[in-house]
Amino acid sequence: MAAARRELEVRTRWRSEIVDITEQVRGAVRESGVARGFVHCFIPHTTAAITLNERNDPKVAADLAAHLERLVPWGGAWSHPGNAAAHVKASLVGHALMLAVEEGDLQLGQWQGIFLCEFHGPRARTVRLGIQDYAG
Repeated sequence: MAAARRELEVRTRWRSEIVDITEQVRGAVRESGVARGFVHCFIPHTTAAITLNERNDPKVAADLAAHLERLVPWGGAWSHPGNAAAHVKASLVGHALMLAVEEGDLQLGQWQGIFLCEFHGPRARTVRLGIQDYAG
């Protein structure tokens, strides 16, 4: 059973930012040599998240960021001030994805992309990838 581990580093520029990392993940999958299996994407940060969404229209990512800010405002009445909103947003969005690999490539829907969601930047963020082939 073939397996590969990779780490991607993503530098963000703003406090809140949605960054398309689809091609970086796709490149790591292709480099791994796994033809048929899955990739587990994990972000080991409490103020950032990872999600799957539409990448064809950049307004989708902008809407996601804007509405999360309205839903969980930075200046809310938090019991732990500072980056509380970033923790809440990261928990709402999530820290992991599991995606299929077929013929050495990600199996995404026509419009789907993988996004790192920054909620307390700018920072250098890590995305850990576990790429595994199917047994048998």
